[in-house]
Amino acid sequence: MNCNFDTALTQNYHSQSQIIRILTESWVSKNMYCPHCGHNALNHFPNNKAVADFYCPTCNSEYELKSKAGSIGHKIADGAYHTFIDRITSNNNPDFFILNYNKQFLSVNNLWIIPKHFFVPDIIEQRKPLSANAQRKGWIGCNILIDKIPTQAKIDIIHNSMPVPKELVQAQMQQASRLYTNNLSARGWLLDILNCVNSIKTETFSLSDMYQFETLLTIKHPNNHNIRAKIRQQLQLLRDKGFVDFLDRGVYKKSLH
Repeated sequence: MNCNFDTALTQNYHSQSQIIRILTESWVSKNMYCPHCGHNALNHFPNNKAVADFYCPTCNSEYELKSKAGSIGHKIADGAYHTFIDRITSNNNPDFFILNYNKQFLSVNNLWIIPKHFFVPDIIEQRKPLSANAQRKGWIGCNILIDKIPTQAKIDIIHNSMPVPKELVQAQMQQASRLYTNNLSARGWLLDILNCVNSIKTETFSLSDMYQFETLLTIKHPNNHNIRAKIRQQLQLLRDKGFVDFLDRGVYKKSLH
């Protein structure tokens, strides 16, 4: 896997945004495999395809590419808010490649894949409508709030300009797939509880530690009137899916088998 962009492709272009789009998309076309099935190439969708950019011709998995210079930061700008929400809440929402590149050397620094089932409306921030003076007045964009995505969902493909072995990427994708569910509400609860577990600094934790998030979870889920029971239920699911171990009554340990 070559981490350098093919700059010869953009010699006749002057728009910086167009140059970066061509460089990053052509890089994915030439270098990326399918993290799901391992097929050695991805096909590019037509440019008018909503949300998704690439697909695997073998397993039909779809992928959207988001690129950013320098570090990823806390959020990444995306397209139209309502289009984005409609797609990620559908049954065929894409997985996401998050690529950060070196602007000086025009090369890939880091590349993550975030599986589609880690996307819920809660991690999508609606931006203010464009002003009446803008060319697309009233248009509403969005941001992906990277900080709200659990660490288990940020799977390295390239780390500090070094490719991660393909077999390891696929194994981590298989592990992440344990949390897959079509039910949007169930998905949101699992991710919320997983984020709570991740925010506990110790490897071993208790139900009392988890109950500290009761107020936060009540705000996020105002229709649920038994938050503590829901916390216990979700910990049971995370245990069944291999993300936590049960040690003793009310005592758990972070784990990923």
